[in-house]
Amino acid sequence: MSKNAEHDKLGKLKQKLLRGVGSAIADFGMIEDGDRVMVCMSGGKDSYTLLSLLSDLQHRAPVKFDLLAVNLDQKQPGFPAQVLPAYFESLRVPYRIIERDTYSVVTSVIPEGKTMCSLCSRLRRGILYNVAVEEGCSKIALGHHADDILETFLLNLFFSGSLKAMPPMLRSDDGRNMVIRPLAYCWESDIAAFAAPQNYPIIPCDLCGSQENLKRKRAKRLIDELQLEIPNLRQSMLRGLGNIHPSQLMDARLFDFGALGAAANLADELDAAIGHAEMMAFTSAPVTLNSAS
Repeated sequence: MSKNAEHDKLGKLKQKLLRGVGSAIADFGMIEDGDRVMVCMSGGKDSYTLLSLLSDLQHRAPVKFDLLAVNLDQKQPGFPAQVLPAYFESLRVPYRIIERDTYSVVTSVIPEGKTMCSLCSRLRRGILYNVAVEEGCSKIALGHHADDILETFLLNLFFSGSLKAMPPMLRSDDGRNMVIRPLAYCWESDIAAFAAPQNYPIIPCDLCGSQENLKRKRAKRLIDELQLEIPNLRQSMLRGLGNIHPSQLMDARLFDFGALGAAANLADELDAAIGHAEMMAFTSAPVTLNSAS
């Protein structure tokens, strides 16, 4: 492929990602005029791509907002502490590096071979939430993409017995922070294809990223396997998370099943169960009666 063709392909891919981010921001009201957005930078392809896309939108969006890139140095052995500051300075992006030895805490509490993600993420989240308040950031942007959302949905369904995923926006439990996921409509394959030629200085994770026995990786493989049989699986799953019908599930907190008692109209219940269009097609179909011989 010629350089011009590669450049055109990369440009189209960036526009696709920008449309996804723009649509997510618009659909969920993620960024408002005057926001200061803290972009959490892990050193992985997703956070680099997120910062790149938000920086681009910052110059063309109809609303004005500021960005602050933040990295939490967790004191993992061999962590290249100079990489991210040099990258941010080359882009002239405001940034802050936070140093906290959560690595020692996690490795001292979690037995070797056990999953570290839960404790690590809780510690990291608490630190970043406090930094956002200190810096006056009204939004915290995370690099989770559509595939992360689908995998989380399956993890909760399979292992927690709950129907929940990663929402595009989330108010923290203490009410101080608003978390946003601008990549909610973007697929990991597109992000990887965009990031590869950028030569981002990727920093691997020696905690969660080095563990092969994670349930999340199994959920990812399951989706990959099903995608081979069902080409539109991922798109269908993502649409499904935004197309909820409480009356067709089993949570009495979301739908008053008790109201469907003897006083309810049977026809209305059937309409709700199988869909009005299907019912009309069924009742309007011609009927042939066979006379007895």
